[in-house]
Amino acid sequence: MCTSCGFIYDPDEGDADGGIPPGTAFEDIPDSWFCPVCGARKADFEPYAE
Repeated sequence: MCTSCGFIYDPDEGDADGGIPPGTAFEDIPDSWFCPVCGARKADFEPYAE
């Protein structure tokens, strides 16, 4: 979950606009990836617990 805006990355959906295909685990996303909502760095994400 993005600590800046609350966006929750869903590996089943990926991030088409960011070049991340569906089925990509968060840990497999390149460090250069940014939050599609607010532009925060991948390092600014924390694990999400439902």
